[in-house]
Parts: sequence; C-alpha cells; structure tokens
Amino acid sequence: MANVTGAQLAAQALIARGVDRIFTLSGGHITPIYQHLENTSVKLIDTRHEQAAVFMAEAYGRLTRKPGVVMVTAGPGFTNSLSAVANAYMANAPVLIISGCVSVGKCEKLDLQDIRQAPVIEPMVKKAFVCHSTERVAEFVDLAYRLTTAGRPGPVYLELPVDVLNTAVNEYSAKKPQTAVDSHPVDLEKTDELVAMLRAAKKPMIIAGSGAWYSNAGEELTALADKIGVPVFTVTMGRGTIPDTHPYCFESALGLRPGATLFAQSDADLIVFLGSRISLFFLFGQLIDNNAKIVQVDIEPEEIGRNHSVDLGIVSDIRALLKQCNRLLDEGGDAEALKAQYSQWVEILRLTEKTAKASTQPNWDSDATPIHPLRLAREVNDFMNCDDDIVVADGGDTQIWMGMTRTIKQAGHYLDSGLFGCLGVGLPYANSAKMLHPDSRVCLMIGDGSTGFNFMEFETAVRKNIPIVVVISNDLGWGMIRHSQQLRLGHAIDDGTYIGKVDYHKLVEALGGAGFYVEKPKDIRPALEAAFASGKPACINVMTDPSTISPGSVALASV
Repeated sequence: MANVTGAQLAAQALIARGVDRIFTLSGGHITPIYQHLENTSVKLIDTRHEQAAVFMAEAYGRLTRKPGVVMVTAGPGFTNSLSAVANAYMANAPVLIISGCVSVGKCEKLDLQDIRQAPVIEPMVKKAFVCHSTERVAEFVDLAYRLTTAGRPGPVYLELPVDVLNTAVNEYSAKKPQTAVDSHPVDLEKTDELVAMLRAAKKPMIIAGSGAWYSNAGEELTALADKIGVPVFTVTMGRGTIPDTHPYCFESALGLRPGATLFAQSDADLIVFLGSRISLFFLFGQLIDNNAKIVQVDIEPEEIGRNHSVDLGIVSDIRALLKQCNRLLDEGGDAEALKAQYSQWVEILRLTEKTAKASTQPNWDSDATPIHPLRLAREVNDFMNCDDDIVVADGGDTQIWMGMTRTIKQAGHYLDSGLFGCLGVGLPYANSAKMLHPDSRVCLMIGDGSTGFNFMEFETAVRKNIPIVVVISNDLGWGMIRHSQQLRLGHAIDDGTYIGKVDYHKLVEALGGAGFYVEKPKDIRPALEAAFASGKPACINVMTDPSTISPGSVALASV
C-alpha cells in the first residue's frame, strides 16, 4: 500500500462526495489541499475576501440544497469568515467550512496566525470538528459534510492542522468514510390530527418556510392548496415553493409586505407553520389571535413552541408530512367541501390584499425625482419577469423595498440575507447564483452602504466572466439607520449615516465592467436593457430619494 498525506485524503474525500466547487481564498495553511485538488473535477472559486467566499458557499447551499464548501486559511483567514458563518447559521444554510490552522506541534509557541479557532466558531455552527489524526482526515471530512444537511440544515466547521495535512500515512491504515442513509421522518398519528384540524377550521392559513424548500415540498404544497383551497403564505427560502401567482398563494408572510398577511395572522382560526420559525418575522407570534389554533411542523424539535405556545407540534420532514396529508384528504373524499368551507375566507383575504396593494401603488408608480426606491424595485421586478430570472436583495431599506415588491414564480430564485440581517451578502450571492445558473438572468438590488462591504467582488465577477447586473439604490448613506435616528432623536447624526455621492458605476468600469448612471425613473428600464445586453458584470447607479422612510426603519426606531 502507498503512503498518502492528510491533504490527499481530504481532497479524495471531497471528490468522492461529488463536490464540484470550493469557494476559497488561498493561504499557506490550506495549500496542501489546494495541491491535491489541482487538475481534478473540483473547481476552486477564489474571492477577494474570506467573507465573500463563505457568502458564495451559503448561496450555493441555499440554492441547491447541497452543502456549499468553503476553505479558508488560519488566523485572519478564519476570523474574516465569521460574520458570513453566523449569517449561514441563522439562515439554516448547509455549508461546510474547512479551515487550516497552525501545526499541532506549534500550538502556544506564538507561531504565525495562531489562534484557538474552534471555541470561537462553535456557537455559530451545528458542530465544530478538529481532526488531530491524519488517519482520520477522510472520516472527519465525510462526517462534517453529511452533518450539514442532516435534520435542520446548517453550517459545520472542520479544522485541519497543517502538520496533519502534511503527514503521510499508509493508505491501508486510513479510516474509510461511513455510509449514511437519509431518512424523512413523519408522525402519522399527528398528521391525522392536523387533517382533523383543517376539517374543523373555517379560516385557516398555511405559512411555508425554508423547511418546505429544503425538503423539496413545492409540488405537495401546491397540490394541497389546489385540493382544498387553503390560503398559503411563504417566507424565507419557502418563497416560491408555491408561486406568488398561484390563486391560493398570498405571497410573503412578512408583515412589511403589502398584502393580507397581517390581517390573516390576526383573524385566522388555524395557522399551520410548515418549516418556519416563529421569529421576529412574525413579531414573535404577538399578532396571532389568542383563540387561534396553532400547528407547528419542523424537522428540529427545539423549534416547536419557540415564542408561542402551539396546539399541535409535529417533528417531521415537510414533504413527507404533506404527502400524508394529501393522501388522507383523498381518502376522506371531502376536499371539495373544504374548498367551499374556506371560500368566503379566501375572498376576504383577496380583497384585503387588493386594498393593501392599492395603497402602495402610487409609490410603485411614482415619477418623482429623486427616484422613489419602490419605483426602482417595481422596475426591477417588472423587468425580471421570466420564470428562471434570479433576483438578489442586499441592504437595510433596500432589502425591505425589494421584499415588498418582488413577485416570485419559482422556488430558489430569490435570495436575501435572512434573519441575521448581514449586509454585504449581495455581490457574493449574485456571483454564486449566476455560476450555478449561467443561462438565467441574475440581478442584484443593493443599497449604496452595502455595496462597500464586498465591492471587490465586482473584480471577481470580471475576472471570472460572471455577467451579473447590480442595481444600486443610492440614497447617499445608511438610510435605515439615518431614518430610524430621525424618528427616535428628531435628527440624523451625519457621522456614521452620511456617505455622499459615489460614482460606483465608474469604479466598476475601471475594473472592466459596464457602468450606467440613472437619475430619472424613465431611464431605469433602458439602463437594465443595456446592462444585460453588455454581457459584462454591470453596475447601474440609481440616485434614489434619501428622505423616503421604509417600514423597516420605522420598526428599527422602536427597538
């Protein structure tokens, strides 16, 4: 038997798992693995900052439902990645973070880039592994990889000291990865109870979250809505699992979205959460009528009953549960009766939604200058009208404006930062999405503040020929903070909230991309057309009204 190094074992384990790309920024402590991935089926996607590499891996994990793999070097490479790791954790994104570190034999010797890494990252990941045995490297890679998608998806950390990677061992003595069988649990008895509660309800609503997306339950969810006419709202990665254009889909469950969700949550007699946490996005359940019955279905037991008591908790894979619900309803033969039972409730919600959208329509149609950001969001939404178009949102107010506006026709085609609210996700997300879907149009709408965090990922896009289009809503500063200060203090503190006019489009041109500048609403669509036609990474710098206050700013002012 030949000798193999730990780095060879790590590379072989990743290849065996079918990893097609690793997002990374190079460094000495991970060079041994680079060496054995060169000229293999694994492509190294190098970024300009470790944070961006993790964001790209997070987007990959969220869009594919497979682990996104990121590799960073020791010390500052590791610490640079942490904000993005935390974002992935809050978003339940399957990400494998592989980090190099100093040699085991040099710990506590003040070696270059030495830091105790695992204790730092442990609260931000499902589990933190440190492998000190070369013989077990492949076993640890496989274990960490599988854990990212086991149960509730999330990031997993694996630390590989550089001497463990460089040490050679007999190939025969190396531990082989273990095979695991994926399972999809469903509590059949409690599914009977859920169906009984649907039959008893007059005003039910379903809220489908990331669990519906990760279990690939879109077909089953749509079938249930068609079968019994139950209103469905979606949230986070659940958006699009049933298209916004479906007659029984009432779009986003977030209260900031113009629609029926706030009324529905406060008036429904049955609310079924499918793979969605009762978080800030639902004001921790404070809007729910005290007399409403609550059902919460989640793959993670600890989520059941968080922030609000539930009448029925079910630990289950969402797709498996919906399949069982549809089967029971078919056997019961009363689907049409239920549709009639809910019909008046559905019509009330449709009228509520229509009224709420009508009140927002003047801003979506505004011809004012500076441009109203909702007009900008509407123009982006109207232009990105193909089913396979992908839209990414990044920023404080800007993410709110896009979330209030975007019509999602297909799951896995809209991304924002999620519950952690991390800024700077947009460029890495968009680059990753375009690489995954080269034939789809990818458009990022981002605030000018967020643009600064990972601006050099424009250079990554140019260098790797990733023709994304980035629309900057430029309100001259940190709009959400500025407006919340105005509401709380009566004025904004310029130091820390005012950036000023920056010609981002010219900077992108200097990097080799295409740049466009827009001041009038009528020029937005022509700029979008020209940007996509350029075939280059493109920046459209749009001057938007700095005085417009979003619902998100109002909410922040009350914190």
